[in-house]
Amino acid sequence: MTVREYNECVDKHADGVYRFILKSVKDEDKAKDIVQDSFTKMWEKVNDIAAEKAKSYLFTAAYHTMIDTFRRENRLTSFEEVSTTDMTTDNQYNDLKEILEEAVNKLPEIQKSVILLRDYEGYSYEEIGRITNLTESQVKVYIFRARAFLKNYIGSLDRVI
Repeated sequence: MTVREYNECVDKHADGVYRFILKSVKDEDKAKDIVQDSFTKMWEKVNDIAAEKAKSYLFTAAYHTMIDTFRRENRLTSFEEVSTTDMTTDNQYNDLKEILEEAVNKLPEIQKSVILLRDYEGYSYEEIGRITNLTESQVKVYIFRARAFLKNYIGSLDRVI
């Protein structure tokens, strides 16, 4: 396509491409930008496009530019709509270790002992039983009760962190 044929294509089809894009975009400035980008793309390929295919190329380029614009805006909008309140906590504590220590200190003494031996020190149920003079079953029950209390006291880990 020659420069003269390109200019004729612009004169003939600019209004039609603009109306086509404006119906979908419903924003005059955005439609003008898309049409301008389409003509720019066509100019970059001016030597590869046959004059009789110019209209088809122009409308195809405009359509793809419009779709790319929609996709780009959807990504930006999705990012901007992220609520920062979902990422914060109302809890006054910021130190998880401090919260856990407070919760463990509220346990009855025997539950506190078995949970510390099991979860902090890593002893087996049998070893904890020998240390505390409890049966293995009693150790398991106390650990279960301690963990249930801690879970209820602390609540959801999502609220703590």
